[in-house]
Amino acid sequence: MTDRLEIWGVAGIGEITEGADLSGVIADASPDLRNGDVVVVTSKVVSKAEGRVVPVEREQAIDAETVRVVAQRGATRIVETRHGFVLAAAGVDASNVEAGTVALLPEDPDRSAARIRAGLRRRLGVNVAVLVTDTFGRPWRNGLVDVTIGAAGIDVLDDHRGRVDKHGHTLEMTVTAVADEVAAAAELVKGKLAEVPVAVVRGLRYDVDPNGSGARPLVRPPDEDMFRLGTAEARRAAVADRRTVREFADKPVDRELVDRAITAALTAPAPHHSTPWRFVVVRQQADALLDAMRDAWVDDLRGDGFTDEQVARRVRRGDVLRRAPLLVVPCLTTTGFAHHYPDQRRAAAEREMFVVAMGAAVENLLVALAADGLGSAWVSSTMFCRDVVRGVLALPPDWDPMGTVAVGYPLTAPAERPARDVTDFTLDR
Repeated sequence: MTDRLEIWGVAGIGEITEGADLSGVIADASPDLRNGDVVVVTSKVVSKAEGRVVPVEREQAIDAETVRVVAQRGATRIVETRHGFVLAAAGVDASNVEAGTVALLPEDPDRSAARIRAGLRRRLGVNVAVLVTDTFGRPWRNGLVDVTIGAAGIDVLDDHRGRVDKHGHTLEMTVTAVADEVAAAAELVKGKLAEVPVAVVRGLRYDVDPNGSGARPLVRPPDEDMFRLGTAEARRAAVADRRTVREFADKPVDRELVDRAITAALTAPAPHHSTPWRFVVVRQQADALLDAMRDAWVDDLRGDGFTDEQVARRVRRGDVLRRAPLLVVPCLTTTGFAHHYPDQRRAAAEREMFVVAMGAAVENLLVALAADGLGSAWVSSTMFCRDVVRGVLALPPDWDPMGTVAVGYPLTAPAERPARDVTDFTLDR
């Protein structure tokens, strides 16, 4: 715990140009640095010294610095940089630089911080920590704050897990971003318009980074990021990532995720404001169902004159359902919903409307499963033996099984999907 801090801006830094020795500039402006001080340096002056101010259009620079678009609303883009930072405009900044140029973030902010720290130790004989900072917006909060993007000589996280509070409670979740707290505090004496790019924090008790990890521990790993995409982008990604999965990991599927996908399926459009969808989640009876369906399929194939070898080869195609930890059988019921027409043309059209609605519901189901990281395969086999399926699952006679959806976690990452030209599938009139 730190009882008292002193924070001040370092005057006399002046204009920084490419090739400037920042450690020398800071040492000249603040020769009274002490062991244990934290020197906080705005990334803009680091970028200037390292030649990261470039004559390029801002949007082009953002494109070049972006590895992934997280969210976009109008002209504003929240992106991930190659450093792993998620922020607006990839940190590209056109303020406080000459017209027609933009400042990019330092190529390696941790190395920049280490270089400044080593230079200060060489010139002044002091061991200090160095933070390189930039301004980020924050999810769910208005306003900007400075955060640490590069660090040297300080452990950027203070892990409280396992410690016991005064009431005897063991802390289980708390990991404090000490470096970000210092960056924000230092910004109070630097300011955006005061042209004071360096501050000193004195009196902070901190752990020295033993492994040279720099600021990297502050970047949340992708597999721990619960908000990796913006809402609209997540929806688009789920649609784009939806594909048929035939090999599944040996991992149980959380029923809550299935129910969430079925809830999405129930939002599909249907004729006459009806709700003609029913979903049967099959776990315990999966083997009995698949055995009965296989027997019915074998009987059909033999009736069609296929040899035993041909029958065996075709039946193996249904193994995808056996490899899935869970099955969902979507069923269509039109009882009480469909209009009755005396002529075949309108009666057929009425039936087709409900079948289309069933397809819309299944697609919603598949996309929702993909959004939660689940793979699926919609197999049509139950439609060829509806009475068998109804019998095994004890379904009402007016429930029409409309295929079976295999559900599970993909065993491997899906292959890249070939790009399709929308104009090949579109006709304008």
